Amino acid sequence: MAAPRIALVAGEASGDLLAAHLIEALGRRLPGAEFCGIGGPKMQGAGCDIWWPAERLAVRGYAEVLRHYRAIAAIRRALLARLLAEKPDLFIGVDAPDFNLWLEARLKRAGIPTVHYVGPSVWAWRGSRIGKIARAVDHLLALFPFEAPLYERAGVSVSYVGHPLADVFPLEGQRAAARERLGLADAAFPLIALLPGSRQSEVAYMAELFLRTAGLLRARFPRALFLVPLVSRETRQRFEAELWKTGCQDWLLREPVSRFAHPVAQVELDAVAQPSPGCLKLLFGHAEDALAACDGALVASGTATLEAALLKAPHVIAYRMSPWSWRLMKRMRYQPWVGLPNILAGRFVVPEFLQDDATPENLAQALGNLVLDDVVRERLSICFSAIHRQLRQDTAEKAAAAILPLLGRRA
Repeated sequence: MAAPRIALVAGEASGDLLAAHLIEALGRRLPGAEFCGIGGPKMQGAGCDIWWPAERLAVRGYAEVLRHYRAIAAIRRALLARLLAEKPDLFIGVDAPDFNLWLEARLKRAGIPTVHYVGPSVWAWRGSRIGKIARAVDHLLALFPFEAPLYERAGVSVSYVGHPLADVFPLEGQRAAARERLGLADAAFPLIALLPGSRQSEVAYMAELFLRTAGLLRARFPRALFLVPLVSRETRQRFEAELWKTGCQDWLLREPVSRFAHPVAQVELDAVAQPSPGCLKLLFGHAEDALAACDGALVASGTATLEAALLKAPHVIAYRMSPWSWRLMKRMRYQPWVGLPNILAGRFVVPEFLQDDATPENLAQALGNLVLDDVVRERLSICFSAIHRQLRQDTAEKAAAAILPLLGRRA
């Protein structure tokens, strides 16, 4: 068989990572294979020819999608036309179900085999989509163990492949190594990670909330250092704009974080100590190090909550969206949880604060308690380790093996 050409679409940072690992696994099995489509820097680094950047699709929430609908629809139409003209041997849609299922249905009708990687969360909300999924895809790759039986009952060909992050991250926590990489090996003060999201639209909604929460935490932990990993220049610019808007620009630590790591005798509340003026460091990437190193994290709901669990980071989940998007989501969801650690555990193990409950006071209280409570932190670590073992499946290799039979099936 000639080396195949495989098209992929990933619409955000987490999908870019998933697709990059899959491209590498397929490349090992299919020497000379070509990859093309929509993606980010990790896919490009794995050898994918990027036609449009994933950032163009990275919009969350109904109201936000409607505002950008014309631009996104134009990209989708142009992509469909190009794919129908070039006829790749296989199409793989990575997450982004509203964008990809539309494409997959039309490509499948044109005789191009389709795979959807990351099962749409029909178990959480909008369960009526499962019929549409069955019609659009030849095979689905599910990341979570409870998904495969649900899809099988609906007649969808499915493989449970685990989650690639569980393969990448060591089973044991990496706190000491992460602190060493950040230049904070000797830090004797609280390290708190703030992850306001991977999309500009998320950062726009979450940054002010996270900064006001940090302000309350500074009063409780005057010597705390806040680490803010951001995935792109655009999200960094958005967060910096919020720093100025909220009057927190003096918090910004511009020198290496190692300069901050002075010895401190007591991490607990110090009534005499004044908050350090430079207490917040923006990182380009390094989310894994920030989570692994921290004493506690504030995380916008999404894949980052799973990263936090796999890195054994005690964390609090927060999320806000437009009021209209929130009303729609509330009507359509089936479960009381939104955070992946809670969904996988089947109970609230990580505190969640959504929409009106996501206030600086609630978040600061919950996160501050986590930083100080060793018993709760140990319980969380045990729960996170169990989730990690369950998801550790050598995902990219299992996904590649499930995909190979579809090559050569073009009508």
